[in-house]
Amino acid sequence: MSSPQTVVALVGRPNVGKSTLFNRLLGRRSAIVEKKPGVTRDRNSGIAKYQGYEFLAVDTGGFEPVAETSLIRQMSQQARLAVEEADCVLFIVNVQEGWTQGDGEIYRTLVEADTPLFVVVNKADNPRLEEESFEFHRLGVEKIFPVSAEHNRGIDGLLEEVDQLVPLKIVEKEDSNEGLTRPDAPVAVAVIGKPNAGKSSIVNALLRKERMIVDSVSGTTRDPVDSQCNYEGRNILLVDTAGIRRRGKVSQKIETFSIVSALKSIERADVTLLIIDAGEGVTEQVTKIAGYANERKKSLVIVMNKWDLAKKDGKTEKEAREDVYDSLNFINFAPVIFVSAKTGQQVPQIFENILRVHEQYVRRIQTSDLNTILHLIVNQHPPPSKSGRPTKVYYGNQVSVAPPTFVFMTNNPEKTNFAYERYISNQFRYHFGFEGTPLNFIWRKKKSTRSKKSGKRA
Repeated sequence: MSSPQTVVALVGRPNVGKSTLFNRLLGRRSAIVEKKPGVTRDRNSGIAKYQGYEFLAVDTGGFEPVAETSLIRQMSQQARLAVEEADCVLFIVNVQEGWTQGDGEIYRTLVEADTPLFVVVNKADNPRLEEESFEFHRLGVEKIFPVSAEHNRGIDGLLEEVDQLVPLKIVEKEDSNEGLTRPDAPVAVAVIGKPNAGKSSIVNALLRKERMIVDSVSGTTRDPVDSQCNYEGRNILLVDTAGIRRRGKVSQKIETFSIVSALKSIERADVTLLIIDAGEGVTEQVTKIAGYANERKKSLVIVMNKWDLAKKDGKTEKEAREDVYDSLNFINFAPVIFVSAKTGQQVPQIFENILRVHEQYVRRIQTSDLNTILHLIVNQHPPPSKSGRPTKVYYGNQVSVAPPTFVFMTNNPEKTNFAYERYISNQFRYHFGFEGTPLNFIWRKKKSTRSKKSGKRA
């Protein structure tokens, strides 16, 4: 189980350059380049990898209030929400505009919290503007960080200072496969989903089972207390994503930070439980959260909660399962179970599925069996050819688990496209199982033995 990733929130007024800095940290133009309400929620957060640092960056911008009074009120609400979920806050101001009333409102809100705070003076695009930024000291700001997100100035120094208080440096991880396969290692389970889908109710329903021994273990500073339990002799750590609280009329920000909360829990997990309100079905935000779990290669169980209410509409489990797979076809390898946290209906199935998909998540296939099946499925449907030359897959090897990762040697790795990987994945699931777990494929070019021999002669 990996530790939760450091969350860095970017807070400030519109047009101070939050999105530009966000894009700079992520290394791509992908986030919040428009200031209208309702910007897609998943573009507000992402994994930043900048000059050896790695953290979860959250852009809190992207709205245009109607009136100045509304602007100040919403900025204050937004800042409070950012502090609740973040490990540190970058408060961004614009040197070319100077200190404004809105800046003052946000700053006073932020200093009241214990969250580490860094005042970042953006748009210091040249030495003259960098000198002007030091006028912000007169306003009682002890330390400032002049940067230019547009021109990539001063960001290294800022992150060095942040790293002194909260860890941002990329640390080489120990081989997690050994820990995951230990019989006594707890299975970390992230309970994710939209607010009000019944995540906490599911956790409570699981912890009420008499055959389980329950105690509490400390989570991270800003995360809720995790719950450790034992099901049929196996230790399980339930990682809830609680802690999202509604404040005023900032529902779009609530959605943003519910995703942040989910991301933090997903990073720590081996198995993810995607909780869906069966009456509501798969929404856009459910799809986003499912995508985050899949991108991070975590095993998955889809839990349709409140099924006691939804089934009154006359829909069968088979029909509902088909609807889920139609909407979430990228995780159609995940089992779908139908439960009611309120009545306890089929709740034990959750634990059974957790253990089953985790077993597949850490499963190893013998190399001989792997290559027997690999040659069979490649012969049935060869990969795309290149310039009339057939693409050959010579052999494969499983190099790790959690998720199961396979390296295939071929003469033409660039021709093994997404469609062909999907074919390989489906065939592997047919022959080996791997229910509920993503598969990771790496294609490498086999070196020519002829060139090696010629090199020896030389």
